[in-house]
Amino acid sequence: MKKVTEIKRKKLLGIVTKLSSTNTIKIETESKSTHPKYKKVITSNKGYLVHCMDKEVKVGDHVMVEEGKPISRTICFYFVKKI
Repeated sequence: MKKVTEIKRKKLLGIVTKLSSTNTIKIETESKSTHPKYKKVITSNKGYLVHCMDKEVKVGDHVMVEEGKPISRTICFYFVKKI
């Protein structure tokens, strides 16, 4: 009997910043880290293009996305749910 292993996929929380096309949205995620020497909290933002078939998503919504099979060169995340 073969062992079936589940693939660990990245899950990100972000805010919708743009409705790019009919099935694509752009989200922005925020990550915080502490500087090793000065102990200042540094925030950095990164944008991702997400494949989304849900028509009820609007700019400003908080969403959860999951990594998956790449659709194109830039789109490799899928919409999971609206938070």
